[in-house]
Amino acid sequence: MSIRVENLTKTYKKQNAIDHISFDIKSGEIVGFLGPNGAGKTTTMKILTCYLPPSAGKAYVNGLDVEENSIEVRRQIGYLPEHNPLYTDMYVKEYLQFVGSVYKIKNKHSRVKEMISLTGLEREQNKQIGQLSKGYRQRVGLAQAMIHDPSVLILDEPTSGLDPNQIAEIRHLIMNIGREKTVLLSTHIMQEVEAMCSRVMIINRGEIVANGQTGELKHLFSVGNTLLATFNKTISGEFLASLEELGEVKSITGTTYSINSSKEEDQLKSEVFNFAVKHQLIITEMKMAEHSLEEIFKNVTKSNA
Repeated sequence: MSIRVENLTKTYKKQNAIDHISFDIKSGEIVGFLGPNGAGKTTTMKILTCYLPPSAGKAYVNGLDVEENSIEVRRQIGYLPEHNPLYTDMYVKEYLQFVGSVYKIKNKHSRVKEMISLTGLEREQNKQIGQLSKGYRQRVGLAQAMIHDPSVLILDEPTSGLDPNQIAEIRHLIMNIGREKTVLLSTHIMQEVEAMCSRVMIINRGEIVANGQTGELKHLFSVGNTLLATFNKTISGEFLASLEELGEVKSITGTTYSINSSKEEDQLKSEVFNFAVKHQLIITEMKMAEHSLEEIFKNVTKSNA
């Protein structure tokens, strides 16, 4: 396992920021770490990166205890915090050379050149960091996180505040990185998670409330089944009341309706078909809707509201 967490707890005075959480992350996984603000994501990441000591429990990176082997753990982890702390008066290339010196990298100059190329900073390498857009600052942050060639990357909100084009570029970069490294990624953007992550963990009020592949979570935590049905004409008010007996009905377009019901899929399809026959309607299309990760997130964290 690249990361192993066992009954990890962090207490501030009498409040648990994280409360006896446990999880494993295998080598080569890109795992999305989701949760509402204040749920414990950043606290967990800071413990894994040796910035905070746990109050109880254990955390391991590549088999190394983060408390007993903090220096070696730092060598094996690349960390991009949510608020990317850069020396804005330094030039990009100069800064990366400085970070390389801190890690005592032997082939520092060639490694800096490689990171500049990997993160698409060629045109910006001779600029001061303070002159860069936020998107390029994030690239510098990723470059410094990877310059010592860590096997594990921990990224806290790496696309926060970026425009759609910048988000797409950083997402592509992270996916390329994830082919060779283990990545733990915190974000509030659900589309990012579905596009990049092989697995999702959701934390709420300091506890892990969901952990699994996206498809598994959609199956486990979806509330009821949702059927999308398109008819040959708009359903009249008197017929609509009959359809609403099957579940919650929403009009999607003029002739397409979603029916959310606690009924099993086959039963729901059968009853919608019988409804159409009874009211002399033709079904032109009928399919089950897939619940989104956003819906699941809301379902398992709603107690946080």
